[in-house]
This record gives sequence, C-alpha cells and structure tokens, in this order.
Amino acid sequence: MAPGMAQTVGQASGQRQETPVHVQTSFNFFVPGPSGESEEAKKSRDNARRAIYEMAAHECDLLREVLAKDCRLEAVSSNVGRQFGAQQQDGYTVNGSMNLQITVK
Repeated sequence: MAPGMAQTVGQASGQRQETPVHVQTSFNFFVPGPSGESEEAKKSRDNARRAIYEMAAHECDLLREVLAKDCRLEAVSSNVGRQFGAQQQDGYTVNGSMNLQITVK
C-alpha cells in the first residue's frame, strides 16, 4: 500500500481553479431627434442600436483591462422606444443589458 495524499482538484502544484464569472451590465440613455417615420428618424433609431452594439463590443475590452483574462459576450438585449409629445423632447429612450462570461485574472 502506498501512502495517501490529499489535494484539492484544480489547485495542484499551486494552480488556481478558473471558475467562470458571469457579468451583467444594464444601461439606459436618451437619443434626441425626430421620432416619426422619416428617413432622419430611421437614422436616429439605427444610431441608437449601433450605440448598443458598440457598447457590447467594447465591454469585453474594458473587462480585460480591469479584471478579466478572458471574456465572452453571451447575450445583448435592447429596447428602443419612441418618445414624443408636447411636454417631452422628441427622440428615443434606449434600455438594454448585456451578459458576459469572464475568467478572472
């Protein structure tokens, strides 16, 4: 019989277990501009969605700079809602979130 050895899985030889961490970021902002069906209004909606996608693309870069050694975008949700009326500025309210999975440095 050989003597027994106890060790924690994933921590052999000083290695740290790399458990994935989920990160969720939520946001909301306002994009002023025409909110009807004109070509300019369509461009405003496209710009709002583009901003969402650019934020999602940049989020992994930011996480890698601060605390992640690896990052994967899992989901992006968005809602672009029309705002108009006599008491409000015309434009779009933009709400959304993104889910990412990282491995901590």
